[in-house]
Amino acid sequence: MSFFEVTHLSLNLGEFHLKEVAFRLEKSDYLTIIGPTGSGKTLLLESIIGFWKPDAGKIFLDNREITDELPEKRNIGIVYQDYALLPHFTVFENIAYGLKKKTKDKISEKVHTIAATLHIDHLLHRKPGTLSGGEQQRTALARALIVEPKLLLMDEPLSALDPRTRRNVRYLLRQAIAERHMTVIHITHDLDDVWSLANKVAIFQNGDLMQFDSQDEVLNRPRSQFVADFIGTSLFKGRVLSNGRELTKIDLGGIQLYSIDEAPAGSHVNIAIRPENILISKDIPSCISAQNVVQTLVKDIIRDGITCCIQLDASGIILDALITNNAAAHLNLQPNDTVYAIIKGSNVRIVSAG
Repeated sequence: MSFFEVTHLSLNLGEFHLKEVAFRLEKSDYLTIIGPTGSGKTLLLESIIGFWKPDAGKIFLDNREITDELPEKRNIGIVYQDYALLPHFTVFENIAYGLKKKTKDKISEKVHTIAATLHIDHLLHRKPGTLSGGEQQRTALARALIVEPKLLLMDEPLSALDPRTRRNVRYLLRQAIAERHMTVIHITHDLDDVWSLANKVAIFQNGDLMQFDSQDEVLNRPRSQFVADFIGTSLFKGRVLSNGRELTKIDLGGIQLYSIDEAPAGSHVNIAIRPENILISKDIPSCISAQNVVQTLVKDIIRDGITCCIQLDASGIILDALITNNAAAHLNLQPNDTVYAIIKGSNVRIVSAG
């Protein structure tokens, strides 16, 4: 049996529900859960910790069924977005609060150790009301980590932070989790959390678990149009023309691409391409290892922060390429420019039969 397992978990609370949810985690796995608001993400966490009794299904942790156990007996920690710190306690007292219920040994030493890991050891005498949002969140994380739960649940713990603070806390969180070999389930709306923290990803929609896979598999092989759209991967329908010894040739109905993945000739497949894996050149590349060079027309340029999405029209097939604003400025891209999209065969992924 895996370290943590949910089997056929169902729960109906009317507007919020879960339907036959099942997945497994090994010890030290870091799972991020993503999906639209109201898709059942928080309901799943609260079922795991024991706030809701499922209508059907079972929950196992470390070779023990915990479906009907009281929350305080499950040895599971949880961190919410709003921190939930005790305002009249100091940072030290907040961190030590849960530990005092488990042991009286070396409390001060343990508090200072976890506080140093999260860079809040200089704040231990302060009250939560005097802290910044990032400092409060690190205090909440320290309080959850210090009791060494078998499983740590987090419900959008970084969403209230500004981008720079979020990056810093994310780095410290990753370090603290790795040092303790902790198993984590983390709800987020920020895909940066997914790519920088997780080795497993789950995508929910309307109470259904749409896909549960490794980070690489979800990123490069979304199993549905919904998942592809949610994580920003382009998904196309195609037909396999030939399957050579090294490359598979696929017709997308306007262009033909080569992939290193295999599929039977004549079969209908879905093709996934990440926007950041498309390079753009104004000239035909004279020497390049990529198997796909496609002439396209710049359809639109959509700027978003330091990056921009270049929409390319390749004989009616729309390819989204993600490049930096500096790269776009260097290329001096304008709508209706003719450019070449360059895609390695290893970045044209065959997902499944269409």
